[in-house]
Amino acid sequence: MVNPCLLPAAALGAALITIAAPSLPARAADGYPSRPLRIIVAFSPGGPTDLVARLLAQGLSESMGQQALVDNRPGAGGTVAGPIIARAAPDGHTLFTAANGEVAIAPHLYAKLPWNPATDIAPVSRVGVSQLLLVVPAASPAATVKDLIALARARPGTINFASSGTGSTAHLSAELLKALAGIDLVHVPYKGAGPALAELIAGQVQMLISGFASAWPYVRAGKLRALAVTGAARVGAAPDIPTLGETVPGYEVTSWYGVFVPARTPRPIVDRLNRELRTLIRRPDIAERLVAMGIEPEGNSPEAFAEQVRAETRRWARTVEQAGLQKQ
Repeated sequence: MVNPCLLPAAALGAALITIAAPSLPARAADGYPSRPLRIIVAFSPGGPTDLVARLLAQGLSESMGQQALVDNRPGAGGTVAGPIIARAAPDGHTLFTAANGEVAIAPHLYAKLPWNPATDIAPVSRVGVSQLLLVVPAASPAATVKDLIALARARPGTINFASSGTGSTAHLSAELLKALAGIDLVHVPYKGAGPALAELIAGQVQMLISGFASAWPYVRAGKLRALAVTGAARVGAAPDIPTLGETVPGYEVTSWYGVFVPARTPRPIVDRLNRELRTLIRRPDIAERLVAMGIEPEGNSPEAFAEQVRAETRRWARTVEQAGLQKQ
């Protein structure tokens, strides 16, 4: 029997596109929503995915006539939250705000996922894309990426890097840095960016690559030092911070955030949520808040989002291979 977690990218895309064929008639959307919305997040409060979810929850509560509540279910890089959304009723009242780690990376890292992103969820809209930030404690001897690499080479295996969980974008970003820079770092996973940042500030770990939204406030407050951003170009909000690729050629990582619903959710409900989210993302006040979090607002169709997930799944498969990681 074929493990569904090992489906090729083409199968993932085909499964995601199947939302175009609703399992219930159009009238299923009548009276929706009829009760509060539940937005599942795979990480602890305080991380970038959580911040995005809370921003969306506020807007959806205002526009849909029902309160939207964030439900944090951290653990194992999204493998705790995944089965919850997979088992939820496909009626549009349970949403999943996720990043690429839970959806496009985890299938390449876990041999036996307790859920299958390829068949258990359907895309609604991508919210936006963001760079990540490489940060160290304010008292760290590393003032630049070159310094950090030199320290790692001088003391291999003694520099611990935090992440928001095994299989998260933060985890894979650091693993890629290890591979491209040829350094030995030790992974210390947490149940979200919030706990990871707290431990970094306390000096319990030596570095972290985290979402810009969650790490930047601590940099501005002087509690952390930013060494680099992870994308191809510098960030407008912090133009003095170099990209990692300027020091480590070939390095480029971005993170996206999007909204999903359980598979087999009727298309009229998916369409209603898509309209609400796209309107919300394009509201000037919401867009400004996303930009302030280092996220470039998007908002697109379910089909376009499915294509993006398909492309990201292929890209992260190559990254996992490049980093030399084995499935757990």
